[in-house]
Amino acid sequence: EQGSEQKKPEPPPPQPTNVMFLKTHKTASSTIMNILFRFSEKHNLTLALPAGQGYHLGYPQRFMAHFVEGFKTMGQSYNIMCNHMRFNLPEVQKLMPNTTTYFSILRNPISLMESSYAYNKHFTPAFKKSKDVNEFLASPWTYYNLSEHINNVHARNYMWFDFGYDNNAVDTEDYFQSVIAEIEQAFHLILLTDYFDESMVLLKNTLCWDLDDVVYFKLNSRSEDSIQEMTPESKEKVKEWCSLDWKLYQHFNRTFWRRIEETIGLEKLAQEVNLLRMRQEELMELCLLDPKPVDKSRIKDRKLQPFQSGRANILGYNLRQDMDNATLRACLSLVTPELQYVSYLPHRSGGLGPRAAPPQ
Repeated sequence: EQGSEQKKPEPPPPQPTNVMFLKTHKTASSTIMNILFRFSEKHNLTLALPAGQGYHLGYPQRFMAHFVEGFKTMGQSYNIMCNHMRFNLPEVQKLMPNTTTYFSILRNPISLMESSYAYNKHFTPAFKKSKDVNEFLASPWTYYNLSEHINNVHARNYMWFDFGYDNNAVDTEDYFQSVIAEIEQAFHLILLTDYFDESMVLLKNTLCWDLDDVVYFKLNSRSEDSIQEMTPESKEKVKEWCSLDWKLYQHFNRTFWRRIEETIGLEKLAQEVNLLRMRQEELMELCLLDPKPVDKSRIKDRKLQPFQSGRANILGYNLRQDMDNATLRACLSLVTPELQYVSYLPHRSGGLGPRAAPPQ
């Protein structure tokens, strides 16, 4: 109606641009790291990247501020921190602004154990000495030696260790509850690998990001033939052998769904997950030569070859050739493996140009 005042639309809430992601191991965290790298490029943000030629922030040592490139001159002015580290909140707080959103991701310890075994088989003493994951779990103390502690973190309570705690600690209820209280105090959000799309929707809504900010192609995934079948006995044994991780996962599985119900609701969640998957399919058709990730031997561009480790056969992607430059850049950022992306990014954090390419 003429003359009536039009109500101005509400401005969208500001996007939180300060984000700390504790990148746990074997939890689809490389895919989240890719999301954060893309977001930092889109908004020209400053990344807290490893000093020197490293790809992680001092792991497996507990994190210290000096592990970050340029920390002496930058102070608390980094926007995003997401490389592998062993969490140490007071040191992280020296670098990240007080407005930072902290989040991490957990995975069911049963599938985590199988993945860790395959990936770390050749350099974790407890795994090297055993034939396969089922043999290891049938009698873990036969292969696991406490004196080899730092080299064996992949074999027991791996996530507990990544959060900065003792993965060989005696599991008492008081101890467990005190650690949970600390984690809940430090982190605004804990996501779940096992509900990855739901996690991306929750992350998007928590950070007030757009759908395209959290759309992803799965990175660092393994071929089906390198996944070992675990016996029912092995699966039960993980709950006992990695009891701290098991209880950690159970606790945050409950809080995850509570958070969904309080903020999004299951009906809207299903709709948003569907939108995310449709957008993902659209981009895969636009970007990819093949409809799914391919074996390393079939990856044509050497720069897109993912790092290989242990018995794991890590898959990658081939891009279509018929794209304009802007589309190619967008597609390339979705499929670039973690190590190559880190190599390309140091100029964002005040580093001295690109670091050397990682070993192939």
